[in-house]
Amino acid sequence: MNNTQFDANSIWQSIRTEASEISASELMLAPLLKLTVLDCSTLFECVALRISRKLGRNAVSAQDFQRVFMEAFDADEIIRKNIVADLVAIKLRDPACDSFLTPILYFKGFQSITTYRVAHWLWQNDRKALAYYLQSLSSEVFGVDIHPAATFGGGILLDHATSFVAGETSVVEDNVSILHEVTLGGTGNATGDRHPKVKSGVLIGAGAKLIGNITIGKGAKIGAGSVVLEDVAEHTTVAGVPARPVGVPQEETPATNMNQKV
Repeated sequence: MNNTQFDANSIWQSIRTEASEISASELMLAPLLKLTVLDCSTLFECVALRISRKLGRNAVSAQDFQRVFMEAFDADEIIRKNIVADLVAIKLRDPACDSFLTPILYFKGFQSITTYRVAHWLWQNDRKALAYYLQSLSSEVFGVDIHPAATFGGGILLDHATSFVAGETSVVEDNVSILHEVTLGGTGNATGDRHPKVKSGVLIGAGAKLIGNITIGKGAKIGAGSVVLEDVAEHTTVAGVPARPVGVPQEETPATNMNQKV
């Protein structure tokens, strides 16, 4: 399978088919699937409903969040394209994911990156208070803290996602895979452009800490638990504390293959 095989309509039809099959075989889940999938008209309505129900609180209801999510989805084609690209990335790269429905229902990596995308849209439209509120809820509910001013492309896999942090001036390009407990952090109380820039095709291993306004070159690989304080050249594997070059990835795009070895 490759990315070009899928679009929003084909993914949506696959999701509806699977939801119908599960509803028939697992009656306990039938009400959930009816509400969040089968009663929805589009993929994006489904995504908005599912995530809004997880974020809704007394102060701001799930229905209020759903309206905000749909407003963002309707207004911004890039968000819609990135949601599709994220779902495809998860399906193709994560061996634990056997369908497009699974990330929408269960994977907080997908749910949190989508929440960030709405918060980023709010931020860009000068609705910063609500953007911050979404960031706070995402941190509380999903254990993922992405500043709404950060910039993320599409085709992002946040695998497991727990304790992922990305600071205000972080930039992550298309087709990047990031495992749990990764930090894209700044240095002390410096202001301005102070967070990492991650180019396309990069794989960042679990627990890695990328600190400062550094550039991780296209197709690079960051070993698990590494502390990266300097730029990483394209198609280079680094590991260690502090991280040092240890080899060259066997793959052109390590993010796609998810090979954790050098």
